[in-house]
Amino acid sequence: MGIEPIAIVDAGLGNASYLLDLGDGRALAVDPCRDLRALRAAADRLHLTVAFAAETHLHADFVSGAMQLAAEDGARIVASARGRRGFPHIALDDGDEVDLGGLRLRVLATSGHTGEHVAYQLVDGVTSVGVFTGGSLIVGGAARTDLSGDDQTDALTRAQYRALRRLAELPDTTAVWPTHGAGSFCSAPTSGSRTSTIGAEKATNPLLTAPDEESFVAALLGGLGSYPAYFNRLAEVNRRGPTVVTGAPAAPSLDASAVRAAVAAGAVVVDIRPIPAFAAGHLPGAVSIALRDQFATWLGWLVDPATPMVLVRDPDQDMAEALWQAAKIDYTNVVGELAGGMAGWRGEVDRLPLVDPEHAEGTPLDLRQDDEFAAGHVPGAVHVELGELSAAAAPNGPTVVMCGHGERAMTGASLLQRAGHRELSVLLGGPDDWAAVTGRRLRTSAP
Repeated sequence: MGIEPIAIVDAGLGNASYLLDLGDGRALAVDPCRDLRALRAAADRLHLTVAFAAETHLHADFVSGAMQLAAEDGARIVASARGRRGFPHIALDDGDEVDLGGLRLRVLATSGHTGEHVAYQLVDGVTSVGVFTGGSLIVGGAARTDLSGDDQTDALTRAQYRALRRLAELPDTTAVWPTHGAGSFCSAPTSGSRTSTIGAEKATNPLLTAPDEESFVAALLGGLGSYPAYFNRLAEVNRRGPTVVTGAPAAPSLDASAVRAAVAAGAVVVDIRPIPAFAAGHLPGAVSIALRDQFATWLGWLVDPATPMVLVRDPDQDMAEALWQAAKIDYTNVVGELAGGMAGWRGEVDRLPLVDPEHAEGTPLDLRQDDEFAAGHVPGAVHVELGELSAAAAPNGPTVVMCGHGERAMTGASLLQRAGHRELSVLLGGPDDWAAVTGRRLRTSAP
């Protein structure tokens, strides 16, 4: 049986961290997230203690769990010397190796996604087993190169070109274990596969088959979309060293009067209930961000991290899940939750009607990403990405807010309602449902 790490997939962020059994009760973790619950469960199942925590780069999309593993397990943190991290770690340069007790990690400088990015080649004797590529080579593409500022994008994209070609020199049988993948806003669009091999990527990855550097630059930059605002600050959080979490995050229960006081003092109410429950009645001014895999992404995109938050949930929803998702993007300013959910509220409520495609009336407002809208949209729809939505962007008069399934649409509608818009409704389903019900064709357009 070959050496194969366990992939710990975060479907919401589109990422994977890895846990590698070193064969002696110890393990290597690569790019662990602050929310270590799944990684811990895998380690406990195999009776492993994490001895090493390797970081491929300064992450922009999640808070690293490496310091947490160092504090709790005594793990030694392995990272690029060029990252100038502000906490104890083994600082490595290109070509350096770490002895894992038989297996070795060999550092490959792969600047591109970030300036200090490295990949880790896993070597068993003289055999190249696999390579943890982080945000350099990913399945079907490469991670974005524009997170360090416009002034660095061109240079980093050209560095990414060289990094991918350096990785392509590894043996074809070398497994490719990326951190970023499909669903990650750190990535250009990729396939749904999480792992690959060097040989497979050389044969199928369009960025590796680009004929020259200029073609590579055009292809990579041409595939990039928008990304959440919180990406602009987390790399520095990870460079300085995230705060170690003591115990599980918690949200105190607040009665209705305490919630009113918190809102009066500047808190925002974030309602994490499913969209039908929010539609039926919610606190005035509440923002709907339904608790699902993508909760952290939209929380980080739409809510200022400095703003105190009060959460509202249904009794059967897991508050720990919401708090861990918030914590993994460094949102720890939750002052409490409404005791008893909406049953505990005493006061006025607002509503946002859900409508099926057959009864939808008003101007369609499509809040999906640019590439989704371009692939097919309702004729006459106004398009604004949810992350760019403002009160001024909404049509005048009756408006039907829509996305792919309804969650983003309800979030956008709640933001518009909070800003004073009325005559709003939210479409059940998405453009495909509208086309199926109405019998009309969707429009396509250039992204």
